[in-house]
Amino acid sequence: METHIDHLVIAAKTLEQGVEYIKDTLGVNIPFGGVHPKMGTHNHLMQLGSDIFLEIISINPEAPAPERPRWFGLDSPHIKTQLADSPRLLTWVVNTTDINSLVKNASFDAGTPEIITRGALSWYFALPENGSLLFGGAVPYAIQWLTEEHTSKKMADMNCRLESLEIFHPQPDNLRTQLGSVGADKLVKIKASNENSEPHLKAHIKTPKGIKQL
Repeated sequence: METHIDHLVIAAKTLEQGVEYIKDTLGVNIPFGGVHPKMGTHNHLMQLGSDIFLEIISINPEAPAPERPRWFGLDSPHIKTQLADSPRLLTWVVNTTDINSLVKNASFDAGTPEIITRGALSWYFALPENGSLLFGGAVPYAIQWLTEEHTSKKMADMNCRLESLEIFHPQPDNLRTQLGSVGADKLVKIKASNENSEPHLKAHIKTPKGIKQL
């Protein structure tokens, strides 16, 4: 079972705020992606390299409330408070060709694989029942695409590339063990943070204007 970084998730209170954040930070206008009827969300998307992409996601105010909690903890009062201040790099997603095995091997509750759709696209996504953010965003969600080629190949290429992803965590050894259980420990740089701090991510992106950080 091979695991790869699939995409980075920028969460925002509104898509407009997320797009402006990426424009200010990376210097590019990221185009609209689509809507997720099952989750009550919508997004903007762009490539970040070979088979990897960046997603801006927010609650879709025009969609009916979903029958289950939204993914990425977007219904959490704590996360809503954070996003009211500014969009942020909330979490990350890894892809696999065998999501059931990944979930089974995980040393943490990775969720239950469910079918998600966006337009004509469909995929399996492992969702926690309560929709919560996995370990403050430090542990990735899992996805299995039901396409012959990675969906990022059809996304806009704004000449931005992911150079590295750092995860700061107060218990780095514990995090390394959790990531290792799903084959993701070598995909990122794990760094220790203050004991009482929340986990957070930092992505280094090569852009037409140099290396930028999210």
